[in-house]
Amino acid sequence: MHDVGKIGIPDSILLKPGKLDPEERKIMETHVTIGADILDKNDATLMRMAHSVALTHHEKWDGTGYPRKLKGEDIPIEGRIASLCDVFDALTSERPYKKAWSVEQALDLVRRESGAAFDPNLVAAFERVLPDILSLRTQYADGPEQDMDDYRARYDAALQSKQQALGP
Repeated sequence: MHDVGKIGIPDSILLKPGKLDPEERKIMETHVTIGADILDKNDATLMRMAHSVALTHHEKWDGTGYPRKLKGEDIPIEGRIASLCDVFDALTSERPYKKAWSVEQALDLVRRESGAAFDPNLVAAFERVLPDILSLRTQYADGPEQDMDDYRARYDAALQSKQQALGP
């Protein structure tokens, strides 16, 4: 649910195969507040946490993130956890616009960003449980027939559904 706000981002930005220009990047960054607004309509505990995650998963430990430039422990723990997991998953997953990084490459970046992008204590905890994370990832991975064409088809179908729901 951390990226639910991407429903409000134009397809031309979401599906762009290359790097976003500064204006596109600015628009993409609004997905956190769009998502938080969507999730702000419910007082259930789980939905309050989902709201917090949507709003804070791009904040950085050193205060250089967005949208509020929160720093350190001012970032809710759920946002700090989601940030680390989101980056690791994004790096190690193939996307229409990039090849997947190896686990070692992604872990190297996470370590380099400890104390800057990520809470150092969470980086240490993440490293301790990484074998379990990788085991679960393998256990619940899509089958070998799952390839980028299928990913693109599912993504396109979801976007079509979004467009139909929003109307002309």
